[in-house]
Order: sequence, then structure tokens, then C-alpha cells
Amino acid sequence: MFRTSGLKDDPRSGGKSLDLSGFAGLSEDDARRNIEQDGPNELASQEKRGLFAIVIEVVREPMFLMLVAAGALYLLMGSPGDALMLLGFVFVVMAITIVQERRTERALDALRDMSSPRALVIRGGIRRRVAGREVARGDILVLSEGDRVPADAILRRTINLSVDESLLTGESVPVRKAPSAAAKGLERPGGDDLPSVYSGTLVTAGQGIAEVVNTGRLTELGKIGKALQQIQPEATSLQKETGRLVRTLALAGLVACAVVVITYAVTRGGSAQVWKEGLLAGISMAMAILPEEFPVVLTVFVALGACRISRSRVLTRRMPVIETLGAATVLCVDKTGTLTQNQMSLKTLAVDGRTTSLGAEAASLDEEFHALLENAILASKQDPFDPMELALQTAGDRLLMRTEHLHPEWSLLREYALTPELLAVSQAWKLGVGDEVVVASKGAPEAIAGLCRLSPERRAFVAGEAAALASQGLRVLGVARARVTAGALPADHDQLVLEFVGLVGLEDPLRSKVPSAVSECRTAGIRIVMITGDYPATAQSIARQAGLANTETIITGPELARMSDEELASRIRHTQIFARVVPEQKLRIVMALKANHEIVAMTGDGVNDAPALKAAHIGIAMGGRGTDVAREAASLVLLDDDFSSIVAAIRLGRRIFDNIKKAIAFVFAVHIPIAGLSMLPVFFSGWPLLLFPVHIVFLELIIDPSCSLIFEAEPAEANVMQRPPRSSRERLFSMATVGLAVLQGLCVLAVCLAVLLFSRSSQQPDAARALTFVTLVVAFVVIILANRSWTRTIVNMLRVPNSALWWVIGGTAAFLTVVLFVPVAQRLFHFASLPARGLLLSLGAGVVCVMWFEILKLIKGRTRVCDAAPVRRKQ
Repeated sequence: MFRTSGLKDDPRSGGKSLDLSGFAGLSEDDARRNIEQDGPNELASQEKRGLFAIVIEVVREPMFLMLVAAGALYLLMGSPGDALMLLGFVFVVMAITIVQERRTERALDALRDMSSPRALVIRGGIRRRVAGREVARGDILVLSEGDRVPADAILRRTINLSVDESLLTGESVPVRKAPSAAAKGLERPGGDDLPSVYSGTLVTAGQGIAEVVNTGRLTELGKIGKALQQIQPEATSLQKETGRLVRTLALAGLVACAVVVITYAVTRGGSAQVWKEGLLAGISMAMAILPEEFPVVLTVFVALGACRISRSRVLTRRMPVIETLGAATVLCVDKTGTLTQNQMSLKTLAVDGRTTSLGAEAASLDEEFHALLENAILASKQDPFDPMELALQTAGDRLLMRTEHLHPEWSLLREYALTPELLAVSQAWKLGVGDEVVVASKGAPEAIAGLCRLSPERRAFVAGEAAALASQGLRVLGVARARVTAGALPADHDQLVLEFVGLVGLEDPLRSKVPSAVSECRTAGIRIVMITGDYPATAQSIARQAGLANTETIITGPELARMSDEELASRIRHTQIFARVVPEQKLRIVMALKANHEIVAMTGDGVNDAPALKAAHIGIAMGGRGTDVAREAASLVLLDDDFSSIVAAIRLGRRIFDNIKKAIAFVFAVHIPIAGLSMLPVFFSGWPLLLFPVHIVFLELIIDPSCSLIFEAEPAEANVMQRPPRSSRERLFSMATVGLAVLQGLCVLAVCLAVLLFSRSSQQPDAARALTFVTLVVAFVVIILANRSWTRTIVNMLRVPNSALWWVIGGTAAFLTVVLFVPVAQRLFHFASLPARGLLLSLGAGVVCVMWFEILKLIKGRTRVCDAAPVRRKQ
């Protein structure tokens, strides 16, 4: 601790120190009382649910109940290995759900960490550093360059203070701050020359004394945390639809089980043995109908999909959102740090009507522009923190290194600070042993023109040049210079008489891969909406560079604040640029898009993006430059901040949904013959039972889960990114998908029954059962091959690699060989030895049962070729 005798003089502030006189601050007792009244200066913790409460919620989920029911059936059948496998899935589902429930707590923890920096306060006339959570309402803060502001406060004194508020506003350029002795309330974040500073923002230049007015959850940062806490993530449409189907089929399975048991017993005499056989038939029927494959398919597809997406440098934080990617219709992006690099760079130099543009690889500069860059650097700090000054210094190191225009040996004699009345900063440099001084100035072009005493005609010319650069989205600064003696330096800034040198234009550059990524999104029917806290002209320029459509229509934050929700929902259909918005408005924009039945993906990297990231169907955070808050609130995180990775993730999302549909169609198709062959013998007393639980275990636990791996590994269809997003109302179990599956399943059932009827006349029941089973298994393999693509034939798809396919086919063939020819396996499966002729019949019947689907593909393919031919001639 130390007395308030003043801060150490800072040569970059012209020898001025921050006057602390008159600020005694709170006493320790007052600070303690305020903390007891308001709470500590941190975000309020969300009440955490216990493990038991989360487990109870998981147990009530239909998918969980379905897995438990299937496991119980396996236990009743005396198959503990199969039961343990399904119970293993139970614990996997439970673990995943518990992890998801912890996401909100982690997001709030990240916010809490960010909002609690160390703080320099004055208490009882003594300066001391305290933990950020110990800052109290009424405390006097001492702020210096590089400090993180610990609470919302009002500035009482400043010296050349600028603050980076991009975490709250999205603005890439720090804003100037001005003190106020009378202000009592806070202004909205954003804008220059305001006395308000906000928790979590960063001081980039100067010094200041501020009085704390809000702490903890009452700060702007705290309001974001509250909004984040109140938003609940939505279940995906696939989760909802699968839950409904599971409940329906579970009920149907229980009813069918009871019907089969009772019918079998009544039609066969009702003895104890008959009832046992009926119970066995009923269990088989229930297993045939109960869709335990659906949870398995979802688990496998989503888990492996997350692994595939991670190879594109995208981390999946909420795995069910993967299937939603393919339905995304709107991608909301923040300009700063998402489309742009969130770092300023020198773009243009202008001298006497002549301009030069500087690319990132430029290594030299024409001589006529040397003086302009030289004096712009001299008007900046030697060790800059401000992004514009950093950009100037970086350009100087690259372009002036081997010239005489860099002067590390000069010493700073005096600085004339930027003020609201004169938006310029000037620095006087002593050249060496003599009395000569070089003055360099930079600032708003009109301010520099005033210091240079330009004629009206010359001022109009400079203003025109500045406007032309500003229309390109550049931040424009004027630069001037003078040579005087040390004794001739005036006391006031506006008494300097300078020579106008030229203009510099700086930009926050676009990421190099953004235009191609935006173009592919547009081709895929995905609308890009830019949401930024920056100025309209800058946002419009970046939007044009990125390739956004309809860049002429802009809605600003103040305009949005005056709109009703209905007006916003109407205008947002035709608007793709929102500028000067604040965090609450970003969230409102996302909610308006959702009200229009859009599937919204939102990218962002700042604290201000967190509520919108969580509210969107798909929240995508930038992992490299993004804040912990954004990463924790998002569903996906771009590990390399590459905007093009979004396109790869969307492409994979569409592929995953397509392949899930194929897998679901297969599951439907195979359950129809399984259910038919389990139920029909019950109603015909002369027929033997065809399928026992051991047969269904073979079919469901070997072929069905393995086929999920096959379909998951299938590459995307060729037109996956040339078609519009699927409708949010499109159901996974659509009439087209279910109809195709039912038709395939009925064809397999019909062929199996034909083989059964043919073999019953000449074979024993065990042999007939074996021939029917062989036909069923071969038909399932053929359905797999046919459904790999719904546009390309089996022969064409055989040229497309899929390692899982051959493992499944090989394993199925090997296992089928064992159960047909190994005596122990024959007895377990109730099979008899088969003649070669019967075996060939079964194999052939299984192959031809779905050949109609291949013929349909050929017809559709020829139709597309004929339809496309005239188009090619026109081209």
C-alpha cells in the first residue's frame, strides 16, 4: 500500500501524471458493508442440481427406458452378455446427458473468472490492490494502460484514456473516454467521449480515475451472464422425433407380445408347455418390433460424426446438434474476429491525390510515401497497445527497416494528448544533442487540417479523399509534421502550426478464406447475416468483400430498438447486415429468425456473443481468439478459427442426416420380415415357429448395429452442397423414407414366405426354418448394398470404398456358415443340414427380392440425363 502522492510520470503522456488529490475513497468498513449489501463482485452462481436429480431426469427419457426394456428381455431369455451390452449403452447415455447438463455451469464459471481481475483502488486515501471480487460500490479505481476494468464505473479524471470494449460491443477499434464530475448513471456501451467504463473491458491507452457504480450481476457483463443462465438449450428435431417413435413402437411391441402369447396358447390347447412356447414366441415378437436399433444408430452416428468433424478442426460440444447442421438455413456471423482477423492493418496511404494500397506481402514502399508512414509512426507510442498504432509500427518495421525513416534513438520530449475538442495526438521528439525538435501529429483528418491551417479549397480536397477511403470501410487518419526548436513548442495543442503530409487508411482485414466459404454457403441455400457492433459503413464494406448478398439494406441498433418483435421478424427476412447492435439485440435477432422458422447457426468469439450462441440452434465459437465464455456456450468450436471449417461442418451435417435416413430405412425394412415371420406362424397351427430369440439376436446384434457403421461411413452424395437445406418441418421418418422401407420389407417377407411354403412340402421343419433364415440374411445384405445410395446402383457403389461394408459382409457370411454347418450351432439355432439345391434356392431368392429398386434407380438416372441434355446445349 502507498499514499496518493501521484503516479509515476509517464513520458508518453507528455510528462503528466494522474492527479489523485481529492480522492480518499471508501473506508474498509464502508467497502465491507457495501459488499455485504450488494454481494461480491462476481456473477451469481446458478444453483447446481445434484447428481441424483440429473439421474432421475435421465431415467425418465424414452430412449433410456427403451434400452432398459430391451436389456430386461435379454435377461428373461437367459442372454446376460447381450443384456450387459445394452446396459452399457444405458450408462453411456447417462454420462453424455450429465455432461450436457453441466454446460451452463461451465459457461458461468468462465464468465466469473473473466469478471474478477485484480484491481487498484483507493481506500482511506491509500492505494492498494485487491481481488476483483472484493471491489465494492463506491470504490475509487485507478486505471492504467493494460488494466482489465473490474466493475462498471464512471470516470472522474483521465489522461488520454482509451478502452477496448469489443467484448461488449464487437467494435474492433478502442473508444475514447472523457471524464465527468457530475455524471451519476452509466451510458450504453460503445461510442467515443463517454465517461462510462465497464467490467471486463480493457484499457488500451492512458490513465483514469473512476468511481464504481455497479458490481457483480448488475454490471453489463453480469447481465450477459444472467441472460445466458435463463436460456435453455432445445432438443433437436431428431431427438424429439425418435422419442415419439420409440414410445409408439414400444407400446405396439407390448401389445403384440400379449396378442401372440394368448393367441398361441388358445389355438394350441393351452397346456403349460404351450404357454411356455407362446411366451417364447411373444418375446420374439416383442424383440422384432421393439426398435432398440434406433438409439444405437443415433449414438453411433452422432459419436462418429463428432470424430469426423473434429478432423476438420471443429470440436463438438453438444453432439446431437450435429444432425441439425444439415438443416441450417441462416448463419449469423459477427464481423470482428469471425469474418475479420480482429487486428488492424495498414491498407492505404494517400499523398497529394496519389494513393498506394499495401498488401500483406508488400516489402517496399515508394519514396513519396516514406514521410507519411514515418510521421504516422512518430505520432504513435514507442511501445504501442492500441491496435491502430500496432498496425502502423508493424508496417514500418516491414517497409522502412532499411531506410533512414525509423528513429529508435530519438527521445520523446512532449506529447499533446487527444481531447474531445481536438481529435488528434501530437508528439515532439528531440533529435539528439541540438535544440531541434520534430513534431508529428495524427488524428481525424479535419482536426489535422485545422492544425495545418489549410485553405478552404485544400480542406475540401482532403475531406473528399478521406470520404473516399472511408467508403471502403477504412479507418482514416490525417498525418502532419513540423520542425521547431524546443523553446518554440507551444503550451497548447491547438497552437501548433503543422505541414500536412497525407492520409493513412487502416482496416481490420477479412480472413482470406471467407469469400469462398460464403460463396459455398450461398450455393447451399444458406443465408449469411452479419451482426456487429461496428459502424454501418465498415460493416457494409466487409460484407461486400465477403460476398454477402443484399448489402444495401442495413438495420442499425437504434432502429432495431424502436421495432416491435413483429416488425423485426418481417424486416429480417430481407436484411443481412445489422450494425451498431448491443448484446441484447444480437439475442433478439436470433430469436426473431427462430420465430420465422429458420434453423439458425451463430458464430462468435466474444462475451457479447454467448447468449446468442446458446439461443441459436447451432452455436459456433471461434476457439483460437474466442473467449472462454463463447466456447463454453457454443455447440461447436472452430479450433483454428477458420471460417471455411463451418462449410465443412455443414457438409458433414448434411451427409450425416442423409446416412441416418438410409440406416433408419434399413432398420424399418428388416423389422417387417422379422415381425412377419415371428407372428404369422402363430396364426397357422400347422406352421412351425420360424424365429426364436437366438435368431433375432443374430439379426439385430450383428447385422443391424454393423449396418449403422456401414451407412455412417458412406461418403456424401455428389449434390449435397448444391441443394437447399431441408425444411425444418421435414421429418426423419417421412412418408417417402418409411414407404420405401416398407416396400423393401414386404418384398423380403413375401420371398421368405415363398421359400418357406416351397420347402415345407419336401423338408423337415428345422430345414425349412434354415432355408427361410438364409433367404432372410442374404436379403438383408442386399438391402444394405442397395441403400448405400438412393441414386447410384449397387454395381456403381461397389467402386466406392467402404471398409466397414466388407467387414460386415465377411463376418455375416462366416457366422452364417458356422450356424449352417457346425452341429453345435445347428442345434442352438434349431437348424438341419441343407441340400445344395435348397441352399442355392435360398441364396438366389435373397438376391432378387429387391432388384426392383435397382431398376428404379436406372430409370430415374436416365430421366435426369434426358432432362439435363437441353440445358447443356443452351450453355
